[in-house]
Amino acid sequence: MSCIHGYFELTRLHKPFLGNTLLFWPCAWGLTIAARVVALPLACFTTTLLLFGLGSMLLHSAACVLNDICDVKFDRQIARTKDRSLPAGKVSLSGAWTLCCALLLSLFFSLGALGIFPLSALYPLMKRWTWWPQAWLGLTFGWGIPVAWTTITGMFPPIPVWVLYAGGVCWTIIFDTIYACQDWADNSRVGVRSTALLFGKHTRPALVSIATIMLLCLVCAGYQLRLGVGFSILLCGGTLVHMMWQVTTWDEADPKDHHAKFKVSS
Repeated sequence: MSCIHGYFELTRLHKPFLGNTLLFWPCAWGLTIAARVVALPLACFTTTLLLFGLGSMLLHSAACVLNDICDVKFDRQIARTKDRSLPAGKVSLSGAWTLCCALLLSLFFSLGALGIFPLSALYPLMKRWTWWPQAWLGLTFGWGIPVAWTTITGMFPPIPVWVLYAGGVCWTIIFDTIYACQDWADNSRVGVRSTALLFGKHTRPALVSIATIMLLCLVCAGYQLRLGVGFSILLCGGTLVHMMWQVTTWDEADPKDHHAKFKVSS
């Protein structure tokens, strides 16, 4: 049973509302906007939304398994991650690879989901190559926006959709930078790069700047796509209030608050 639980932990399915939703929301944004443009019937919209939800869950699980495989040596040296399934020896490396392949095979029903996986697969390496792995993660998580648009409309996404995609990238940078602050000292010691380390003591003003860019992207995309007053008030206004609250109340010195703010983003 402990072995089975170890595999379950490896996929992060024991915390279904933390990572899966972060990958799903951009898909839902792109799908909803595209559905409005083409007047998609509600039944078809609901079915497609459920399929994107399932694809997001499987893709996130596969990406988490691969991330843990690549980072196992680092995870053994970091207090927060040393008890994960692979570093703690609950699951073998060969078993983890088998699980990753099985999850990828289950994604063959969705070429769009498979298209995102190469971006996900490179994320662990970005933590070694660049100080901006959170930006790469943003490109990965946000990719559901143009994929959903193309799935529904059958057309290449116009510029406003890519503007919305840019806003999604900013959103990911914000929540994952806060998340990375949990391991600031350990990551600095073992050589794992992040925007949390890059920004350092300027993290809060940097996040305010990125949140401002995100809001501008939402406003521009909504205006160009003619999404109406409701979009401006509910989504843009709600985003403004939420980001102001998140950044101003965030306690940079408290790792528990880092995790709490990350959970709120889910």
